Amino acid sequence: MYAWPCAVVLAQYLWFHRNCLPEKAVLEIGAGVSLPGILAAKCGAKVILSDSAELPHCLEMCRQSCQLNNLPQVQVVGLTWGHISQDLLSLPPQDIILASDVFFEPEDFEDILVTVYFLMQKNPKVQLWSTYQVRSADWSLEALLYKWDMKCIHIPLETFEADKEDLAESSLPGRHTVEMLIIFAKGSL
Repeated sequence: MYAWPCAVVLAQYLWFHRNCLPEKAVLEIGAGVSLPGILAAKCGAKVILSDSAELPHCLEMCRQSCQLNNLPQVQVVGLTWGHISQDLLSLPPQDIILASDVFFEPEDFEDILVTVYFLMQKNPKVQLWSTYQVRSADWSLEALLYKWDMKCIHIPLETFEADKEDLAESSLPGRHTVEMLIIFAKGSL
């Protein structure tokens, strides 16, 4: 497992907005190595990391990232998109949901939005901060966002200095086309 280009771009967005993170309740979904969530925790947010309950090695990777970054207070939970589980039911209301490159397989898009919609019922003002890599012009979230009573705004990478070829001392986003979205419930902004 490694940090995908989208995680680096989302981490850059968090760093750019680090002053608004202290004391925010933040949930990272599909966390993997957890770069955005770890950064949010280092910036003072109350972070919960999650990955699929069906992928224990991913949850272990989240735990290892917390251990390596001296963040014992960060909770790790197994959440499977589209499933209403006890772990999902017991989550406190969130202010921000982080998701880097979770919009990878179109068949998962609605399950992800079902999970986000459920979390929006606990806090209608929650925002999903998401980065994704454009893999096909045919893939779109617009109809699903409409179906689940959500909207989004696109955030240009240059507005948070993530349009550079050497982001995080790497060639990211480089040859990758990465986009940034903020998704929210209609009427919440």
